[in-house]
Amino acid sequence: MTLFRISEAAELLGVSPDTVRRWVDAGRLTAARDEHGHRVIEGVDLAAFARTQASEHDERSDISSARNRLRGIVTAVAKDTVMAQVDIQAGPFRVVSLMSREAVDELDLQVGSVAVAVIKSTTVVVERSTPTAANKGRTSS
Repeated sequence: MTLFRISEAAELLGVSPDTVRRWVDAGRLTAARDEHGHRVIEGVDLAAFARTQASEHDERSDISSARNRLRGIVTAVAKDTVMAQVDIQAGPFRVVSLMSREAVDELDLQVGSVAVAVIKSTTVVVERSTPTAANKGRTSS
């Protein structure tokens, strides 16, 4: 099974380690102690918690078939006469959208605006993350 330290779980959930500690202390998220006394969370438990958190914050799931929503801040807008490129920073993720200039103007997208990137695709490439020395899920036998 894969085990995550509090800081690793926090990074995956997009919150601070203190927030994860509070969730553990409040009993919302289950953690155990490893052989060094560090609190660890089983990957299965973390995945279930993440799924619950996502469903609590998916306010449009009942009115749209798109399920991939990334809320962030607009960091760049480049417009020409017909098209525009909008960059959104959603947590650690940069999302780039190409759209009509008219759409950018109608939505009044500007640097500093809050926007939601809604992604609906028939092709999604999934890669397995390669753990680094500083940030990896631990496996337990």
